[in-house]
Amino acid sequence: FKMARKEELWFHAKDIPGSHVVISGNLNPTDEVKTDAAELAAYFSKGRLSNLVQVDMIEVKKLNKPTGGKPGFVTYTGQKTLRVTPNPEKIQSMKIK
Repeated sequence: FKMARKEELWFHAKDIPGSHVVISGNLNPTDEVKTDAAELAAYFSKGRLSNLVQVDMIEVKKLNKPTGGKPGFVTYTGQKTLRVTPNPEKIQSMKIK
C-alpha cells in the first residue's frame, strides 16, 4: 500500500481475507493483465478453492487506511468488481515479483 503509486491498480478478494495485488509500473494494463491480477488475488485468499471469487479492483489513490485500523485494513468506494476462477496451474506458470 505504501510502496504503490497512487495511479496503480490494487486488487483484493471481496469480503474475504487474502493478499492484495498491485499492477506495478503499468498505468494502462490490458484486460488480460487485470484478469491475471484478479486471479492472483483470488488464489491467495480464503476463496482459493471456490469456483468463482469476486475481486475488487481500484486505484491505490482511492484507498483509505482508517486511523487506528487493524494492520492491512483499508476502506474504499468506487471499485469495479471482477469475477474470476482461481486456476492453480495458471498461477504456478506466472512470473510473480
